[in-house]
Amino acid sequence: QVQLVESGGGLVQPGGSLRLSCAASGFTFSSYVMSWYRRAPGKERELVATITSPGGTTNYADSMKGRFIISRDNAKKTVYLQMNSLKPEDTAVYYCNIRTLGVNYWGQGTQVTVSS
Repeated sequence: QVQLVESGGGLVQPGGSLRLSCAASGFTFSSYVMSWYRRAPGKERELVATITSPGGTTNYADSMKGRFIISRDNAKKTVYLQMNSLKPEDTAVYYCNIRTLGVNYWGQGTQVTVSS
């Protein structure tokens, strides 16, 4: 079955960086668009970034453009989210996602807290 396991979250000061990872299994990783979403306290889940395969075309939410970079390693079945210039409003639980046959699959999420 599909499994997505996120890691790499933590506490970071404003202006700092974190790199999230999502290890995938149970499906043909190289055939799917992979996405990162986040849910901030009291808010709905929102799309952060997507990356296609093959090709690696990326797309970002406006507030993340220029600060976040999504990438993937198909050999390792892993998708990454490099987050730079972090702001307190980036505090959220970050989730890895695939959507197939109309079904969304999610990992358990990893908490990112940006605070001094």
